[in-house]
Amino acid sequence: MSEIIEVFAAMKMTPPVEQYVLHWGEMGTRWGTNRTVAQIQALLYLSPEPLRADQICELLSVARSNVSTSIRELQSYGLVRMTHVFGDRRDYFESIHDVWELFRVIIEQRKQRELNPTLSMLRRCAEELDGDNETDPVTAKRITNMLAFVETTSDWYEDIREVPSSTLTKLMKLGKGITRLVGKPAQKRAS
Repeated sequence: MSEIIEVFAAMKMTPPVEQYVLHWGEMGTRWGTNRTVAQIQALLYLSPEPLRADQICELLSVARSNVSTSIRELQSYGLVRMTHVFGDRRDYFESIHDVWELFRVIIEQRKQRELNPTLSMLRRCAEELDGDNETDPVTAKRITNMLAFVETTSDWYEDIREVPSSTLTKLMKLGKGITRLVGKPAQKRAS
């Protein structure tokens, strides 16, 4: 049993790990996430083995209550899960390690919290435009254009969320080559 615990205690805050975790925390605040939540997710993503809450506290120099709250939040998003080690009754935590799966979970959460409410609001606005003679036609057109864009984005996500990671990787590597498959867009004329 002591061998297992020693293996799980091996996570080191090397300069690259520290830089990654600090940057991820900074980016988290820009994305609307608590810095500690983002740092814990980054640490668990990089860790070769699951970590206990006390190890996370020590590695990040964060209070136990903050770690517990942050882990619960990450679990509610589906980004972190609890696991156990044979012969050890303590709880261990690990992140999703497949970057595409991580991306899917994050996008799904953002879609639920941001895109879906926006889509509902835009649909209500578009319904209210029917028979509305007071809203400027340019403004009405912009609302319907935004609705069409957000619906297309939402539909696109629904279409690709089940695409295997290997296929998504190939698709992303095509880059501009995709435009050759669908044809080049018409050149914009100078006004």
